[in-house]
Amino acid sequence: MLRASVSGSMAEPGSQQQDESYSQFVALHQAALTASGVPQLHWGSLYCKLEGEIFDAGEMFGIMQVEEAEEEDEEEEETAAEIERELKKKQNPGNEMSFKVIVTNENGLSASDPNSIFLIDHAWTYRVEHARQQLIEVPGLLHRMANLMGIDFHGEMPDDDVVEDVLTEMWKYNQTYQLSQGSAEENVPVWYIMDEFGSRIQHSDEPTFHMAPFYYTPHQLAYTILWPLRDMSNGEEVTRDYAYGESDPLIRSCLLFPWQPVVLAHGHHQTPEPSDAHYQAIFAENKETLPLPVEPPIHDKSKIFKVYTDMQQVLSGVDHPRFVFTNDEKEADILFIFSHIKDYRAFSTDRPHVLLNQFPCENLLTVKDCLASISRRIGFAEGPKWLPRTFNLKTELPQFINYFKHREQRGEDNHWICKPWNLARSLDTHVTTNLSYIIRQRESTPKVVSKYVEDPVLFDRDDVGLVKFDIRYVVLLRSVSPLKLYVYDAFWLRFANRPFALNDLDDYEKHFTVMNYAPNVQLKQVHCDEFITLFEKQYPEHPWKVMEADLFKTFGELFRAASSKPAPLGICNYPSARAIYAIDLMLKWDTDGEGKRMMQPQILEVNFNPDCARACKYHPTFFNDVFNTLFLDETNNCHVTAVL
Repeated sequence: MLRASVSGSMAEPGSQQQDESYSQFVALHQAALTASGVPQLHWGSLYCKLEGEIFDAGEMFGIMQVEEAEEEDEEEEETAAEIERELKKKQNPGNEMSFKVIVTNENGLSASDPNSIFLIDHAWTYRVEHARQQLIEVPGLLHRMANLMGIDFHGEMPDDDVVEDVLTEMWKYNQTYQLSQGSAEENVPVWYIMDEFGSRIQHSDEPTFHMAPFYYTPHQLAYTILWPLRDMSNGEEVTRDYAYGESDPLIRSCLLFPWQPVVLAHGHHQTPEPSDAHYQAIFAENKETLPLPVEPPIHDKSKIFKVYTDMQQVLSGVDHPRFVFTNDEKEADILFIFSHIKDYRAFSTDRPHVLLNQFPCENLLTVKDCLASISRRIGFAEGPKWLPRTFNLKTELPQFINYFKHREQRGEDNHWICKPWNLARSLDTHVTTNLSYIIRQRESTPKVVSKYVEDPVLFDRDDVGLVKFDIRYVVLLRSVSPLKLYVYDAFWLRFANRPFALNDLDDYEKHFTVMNYAPNVQLKQVHCDEFITLFEKQYPEHPWKVMEADLFKTFGELFRAASSKPAPLGICNYPSARAIYAIDLMLKWDTDGEGKRMMQPQILEVNFNPDCARACKYHPTFFNDVFNTLFLDETNNCHVTAVL
């Protein structure tokens, strides 16, 4: 849809008021304009069009509908082009027509004209978890999206099949941006579909125009802006590069896969551990400094430690006589803080015997792409059995696409879960079988894609039925060399609220277990002792002690891998460091070497400084046990088990 030019109430051009307003506009948006590559000659016109909400693309462009001619000779041998066309039709159900945008102004368009910049409206803006609900509930939205995507729909009421088709096809039309301020929920990427005009602009490797999302702060509205890369004549096509910014031919072909499905030149899907340079680059990006070597601190058994912390759970949970709290960080013997320390070199130089609650380079455990990388040290071709097969969408996209197609050809399950590297609480996490959906996730926040556990061990809830559940263990890392690791004896459970099935993949309460942050959602809590009784009743052939021994063995393998190389390739051996982590895991059904059905642990993630509210509530000695183990090296009367 091309909207006509709209007049706005603005100050007269050239007036002092407009000059001041334009200066404010530049001050507020210059970084975004520069990052998007908008030529400065267009800024003034862009400001006027934004302020006046002027959509004047209709004066310059038109949409042309192109109907593909069908072959009449049914006996003609299929060519490669026909096969590709059929493949495209399968990916675009009902879309037998194509469109393109052309310049219709008889005088063409000059790239040097300051007014040659145009606003494109957004037809639908949403976050993925709300897409289905909005298609069903927002009047007219499903009709508009189906029409825009070439999906046949003539009914009045929402049709489930049409909703599914739109949810599948929308990944050919989606664009994204992310707000840089606000809560974690507000920072989840926003997806949008441009209006009919913007959505009809086709791809070209040699585009004639460039497009970029633009958030106009004064009106709190997002648009897409369009400007030419060269002079255009009447009748020439308006095109853009769907893989803008990517020069590597292989990666470009991967990014264009949703629109131009091709067979990749190479077929391998092996993902060996990345090079040392990969870890060096991550270390540099994190802006950490490694500590200098220090002697292990030796303290008298009667020493009273002064503890500085900014964590209320610690303040409330530690009452051991050998620990006292101080408000002065500089006089503390122990720093137990929530935020990440970066300058370990300064600590090792200025305060070498101050004990810290974190290790240099521990992000190798707590960031999901690094967790997958270091786990490949175990020696298996596709990584250890206790970690779902995982690909870094930034660096391993071709391997993932090949693996996805390999599984597809073999008829194997292809449910996958996309996760941000650094977000918790299942934020911006997606379960899908749609390859285009996964590929497009690369354009938002950095993500990994992991094989979704399609056959999980389920728990029979009396009030619901068989549901997914996951388990959280708290582990205590006292030292790296020698490697000393403990597990807290209690563990915590989270349950889905709806019976598990491999459908309705966007149903949060069916496929996810983190319910304590979702509003108006039931939270099921079961103490670990009660869970063990119920679990062994439901699965009498799988005693929990046997299962737990397997879990602890898995934890040991993980930490051995994480510390097997020197920093920054592994967790740094810093004698003054201690740490508490939470390991979240599931159990899935697998078979052993003899074909016998068995439960296999699946580590989901490792969390730094986890929320220990439930631990403190149900186990009042929790933080005393933690401090005894980490800082006094006394475990006799603590509820912990040594793993290594």
